[in-house]
Amino acid sequence: MLGWVITCFDDDAQALLGRLEEKYGPLVNCRAVNFWPGLSTNMLSRMMCDALHETDSGEGVIFLTDKTGEPPYRAAALMSHKHSHCEVISGISYSLIEKMYPLRDSLSSDAFRHAIVDAGGPGVSSLWHQQQKNPPFVLLHDLYAN
Repeated sequence: MLGWVITCFDDDAQALLGRLEEKYGPLVNCRAVNFWPGLSTNMLSRMMCDALHETDSGEGVIFLTDKTGEPPYRAAALMSHKHSHCEVISGISYSLIEKMYPLRDSLSSDAFRHAIVDAGGPGVSSLWHQQQKNPPFVLLHDLYAN
């Protein structure tokens, strides 16, 4: 089962998780991390790292964030590079994650990434999709050195 870390501004992450738990009961491998005004990015990163390790069953973790480029998204992006099968999704809503909930058990992390972006419409993206639009910077020296 894919782990989920829902991370948003203010109390939105906990509110989303609470609504899901009202419908489905306690969710295994799912945590909420709220980013409140005044919380340092260092503390946010520590909280998200704890959530990552608490939700990872070995099949992968999906970070579900509200806004591309904001501190929760950036912290998740940095962690995703250090852990295999870790995806970062932005632009989430309750209706979208409710729709995707049944797929946690059946999809791999990369298949889930594609499915949620396809289901979410133009406001939903992933770190992977963003990287395809803007490939990593490569120095010309590195290209000709080989």
